Amino acid sequence: MAEHPPATEALDASIIRAALGAEAARYQLTLLDHCDSTNTYLVNQPQSTDELIEVVVCERQTAGRGRRGREWLSAPGDSLTFSLRWRFAAGAPPIAGLSLAVGVAVAEALERMGAAGVRLKWPNDIVTSVGKRGSKFGGKLGGILVETQSQGGVTVAVIGIGLNVRLPARIANAVNDAGGIEAAALVAITPVAPSRNLLLASLLLELVSVLTHFAQHGVGGFVADWQARNVYADRTVRILADGAATIEGRCVGVDTDGALLLETSTGLHRIVNGEVSLRL
Repeated sequence: MAEHPPATEALDASIIRAALGAEAARYQLTLLDHCDSTNTYLVNQPQSTDELIEVVVCERQTAGRGRRGREWLSAPGDSLTFSLRWRFAAGAPPIAGLSLAVGVAVAEALERMGAAGVRLKWPNDIVTSVGKRGSKFGGKLGGILVETQSQGGVTVAVIGIGLNVRLPARIANAVNDAGGIEAAALVAITPVAPSRNLLLASLLLELVSVLTHFAQHGVGGFVADWQARNVYADRTVRILADGAATIEGRCVGVDTDGALLLETSTGLHRIVNGEVSLRL
């Protein structure tokens, strides 16, 4: 059996840059021991004036954020949490569905590192195909949080990603107690627990490739790849939203603009607001 790297593997900028190779010069890489959240940190930082791709990685988030205002839990040494800032030039396609394209990038990077059964849950969850209880949908490996700002016709996106490399009991219990999908970790679906430094480099390279393509063609070019990993494909699901009636139907997939498609008793419904809960 292959030996796993120690859980205390430190994040190391020199290792990350070496893994980025010739692309390393394109990145402004900041490693933090602690911050409130990587998204908040990057949103509040002045933008680079030399067109570098700004990336912030943090070991300890004191106020990590997920979608719908939820807290994102992470553990030093066992999680990978980072944010990247990307500028979309004036005239770029609408950024609707950006989290889906980012999900495809994350899945492809994980698969290249040997992860098996990586799936995506609309609009921004990275999950496994089989859960620990043998369910037909899997545990949550991580999530994506996209925040945007408009500045003089240019859209700036801050893309936050959190992944569980390992899963300490306190995080697993907290996530499972909150209800919904159970927690999962990469160590359970890879032949060898990935080095966080090499994982980050792989994710950054894949993200830049996907974002470059997205900036030219929008989400339409990623729909097929997302559909192939849709963990709820053809399953009966419910859409829950505060102050709105529950919608139930068969998950058909996503439209060319990233909207979720549900086949219901009253016809095809498009769900465009990501501030909802999607459940079996």
